[in-house]
Amino acid sequence: MQKAYLQITLKVNVPDREEASKVYTTYKEPFLTSIAGALSKELLVRGEDIQVLHGFRSEADAKAYLESELFNNDVVVGLKNLLQADPEVRIYSAN
Repeated sequence: MQKAYLQITLKVNVPDREEASKVYTTYKEPFLTSIAGALSKELLVRGEDIQVLHGFRSEADAKAYLESELFNNDVVVGLKNLLQADPEVRIYSAN
C-alpha cells in the first residue's frame, strides 16, 4: 500500500513535451526496480505543465529518491534543458 507520494511539477514548452516524456519512459523501469520503497510512477500531462507522480512505501523513501544517483545524475540531467522554470517538488503522506 502506498503511504507517500512525490509530486514533481515541470514547466515544459509544448514542443518539448515529447522529449520530456522520453525521459519519463526511459527511467520509469529503473525507478521501479532499483529505488527503495518505489511502488508506482505516473506521467500526468496538463495544458500548463507536466506532473510526475511517484508512489512510495514511506515519506523517507520519497525523500531518499530525491538524493539518489538515478534522480540527480539521470533524470535531472535529462530534463534540465527542457525546463522553463525550477520544478515544484512536493511530498504527501497518505493514510
